[in-house]
Amino acid sequence: MIHDKSRLLEQIVAQLERELASVTRAAQSAHEAATHEESKAEDQYDTRGLEASYLAEAQAGRVTELKKLVVHFQHFPTRKFTETDPVEVGALVELEMGGKSQLYLLAALGGGLSLEIAGQRVQVLTPQAPLGDALLGRRLGEGVEVELQGSLREYKILSVG
Repeated sequence: MIHDKSRLLEQIVAQLERELASVTRAAQSAHEAATHEESKAEDQYDTRGLEASYLAEAQAGRVTELKKLVVHFQHFPTRKFTETDPVEVGALVELEMGGKSQLYLLAALGGGLSLEIAGQRVQVLTPQAPLGDALLGRRLGEGVEVELQGSLREYKILSVG
């Protein structure tokens, strides 16, 4: 298991900053396209400018969302959990399902983010996700059952860090 949560968080922030830079460039390009002279409507059926402005607005929203995530993970709690602590936001949890283990970082934001560190895949879960919600308050060694996509999945908590 990854023992250095600070390193994990640094890598999450770096991944988010790379995505933020890319999306920022795309948002700027979309804004330029939306405001370019050639985007002006030639008649009532010409929607190029309108479509470009929708794209620019959506990308600007994604930039805002990514900035929020960067700040969230820059200030993420790095508390070390003991073997008797219950799972809560900030915990790095190793789960076993069907003989395979998977690492999850329980965070208030950023559900669905995924990265590989030290050869292990880490997925960010939020308490709003069924698995994240089921993990809250559970402890090392306990089992968790979650219904996902119409099937019941059983997990065992192998570690909480």
